[in-house]
Amino acid sequence: MIYLLPHSIDYSAEKFPHQEAFRFENKSLTYQELVEQANTLAHLLIDQGLKKGDRIGVYCNKSLESAIAIYGIMKAGGAYVPLDPSAPATRIRFILKNCQIRGIITQPQKQPYIKEILQETTPLEYVVGLPGNSELPIRIFDWKIVTDISAKSSPKIKIIEQDLAYIMYTSGSTGEPKGIMHTHKSGLSYAKMSAHTYNLNEGDRLGNHSPLHFDMSTLDYFTGPLVGATTVIIPEAYTKIPASLGQLIETEKITIWYSVPFALIQLLHRGLLPNHDLSSLRWILFGGEPFPPKYLYELMKLLPQARFCNVYGPAEINQCSYYHIPPLESILNEPVPLGKIWDNAEELVVDEEDKRVTEGEIGELLVRTPTMMQGYWQNPDLNKKAFFYRNTIGNHQEVFFRTGDLVRLEPDGNYRFLGRKDRQIKTRGYRVELDEIETALVSHPLVEEAGVFGVENDSGSQHIEAAVTLKGQEKITPTELIRYGSNILPRYAVPLKISIREELPRTTSGKIDRRALQQEAVRNMN
Repeated sequence: MIYLLPHSIDYSAEKFPHQEAFRFENKSLTYQELVEQANTLAHLLIDQGLKKGDRIGVYCNKSLESAIAIYGIMKAGGAYVPLDPSAPATRIRFILKNCQIRGIITQPQKQPYIKEILQETTPLEYVVGLPGNSELPIRIFDWKIVTDISAKSSPKIKIIEQDLAYIMYTSGSTGEPKGIMHTHKSGLSYAKMSAHTYNLNEGDRLGNHSPLHFDMSTLDYFTGPLVGATTVIIPEAYTKIPASLGQLIETEKITIWYSVPFALIQLLHRGLLPNHDLSSLRWILFGGEPFPPKYLYELMKLLPQARFCNVYGPAEINQCSYYHIPPLESILNEPVPLGKIWDNAEELVVDEEDKRVTEGEIGELLVRTPTMMQGYWQNPDLNKKAFFYRNTIGNHQEVFFRTGDLVRLEPDGNYRFLGRKDRQIKTRGYRVELDEIETALVSHPLVEEAGVFGVENDSGSQHIEAAVTLKGQEKITPTELIRYGSNILPRYAVPLKISIREELPRTTSGKIDRRALQQEAVRNMN
């Protein structure tokens, strides 16, 4: 039986030992090889003192090593913490300290970045994946230790499905990232529901478009091994060159695609799709932000054999609903619904006083599901705000997650998304707290105030803009401020445009009128 996430690769290795589990560029790992190398890594981590529940960072560009790393860490009883390989050193240091990460799994090309991270104090004790001659003040282990020694047996570690499996960091409204804790139960429940919903099997080939630190990656990394399918890790360079991406989908015969709509829009406009045979695609899943209907329907015309599905769910609950796009002839020119809640989930739609709204009224969506997170890492105040508790018979409490999304139930049983309750937006599929960006900009010694807002662009996605005031007679250029932000924030959160003003518009209560800033930006676009 598969109770824990690593059990899936053990199961598939027994059933399909020579089947490719993961592919990257011209290299691959069979399930047999993946299990043995993950076992070897797990034993190495335990030898270095890893205890059940310890956090280990995965600091890798897209690669086969990332798959070995996450399954090796979980087999050792630890929880993996994916680190954005393009994030500034300050952000990586914060996560290392906040999560008390003892070790990192990385790659040789990351050595200069590891050196920069270690210029300040961190809890890091060892690094796996660097050459043995690396001159760093911690223990170093070469990847050859993992690849050259095949461990047939998994470590005898007692863990259960409620134990921590991974922590995913996202933007936080206080200016600091927040860690979303997922258990083996929540991750595996998500994989099982996905495999059932999309009828996945060992013949499927999943195109892994999302990087490991993005929550969308868990569908590919967890669901593929669950059914013995092959996950094709798409190189980062291909994600920036849509024409090459179309060729890769054809060559690799990808059957399952999952990405943000922006990636599909780029593929539609610049991927030369009529020049490629993409008949292998049977499911195209998208989520993270709205998909403009005009572009969605163009793509559907080019790929008539594929089924399209809008996938919804914050990183805290993985996924909780889906909407299968109907055939072209029945489509209306209106936003795509969030769809129906999964069978293995329950929803509440409530008003500002947490009273259930009547059908057809707008309210905040609350969800309880086995795919839900355990909570935010070491953040009790945020946990209090994130959950809603409903008492039932015998004082049993049912726990719901507050999504912060405003929805309305339509007569056909589908939910429609109507905006955010708070100040989060999604840009290219990443969930970003605008307050975090404001905090970063105001941290510049010359900046007095900052107002940050999202602006919808032609593709239906949102980009980030900001307006700032400076202290006294100080001077700085927008380019310098953007450069400053890029050293603090992940690149997807850096404002595309910053305007410098003498004063910012105010509401009647004296607060910065961000809506006025947003409306002005929209007018300037037109």
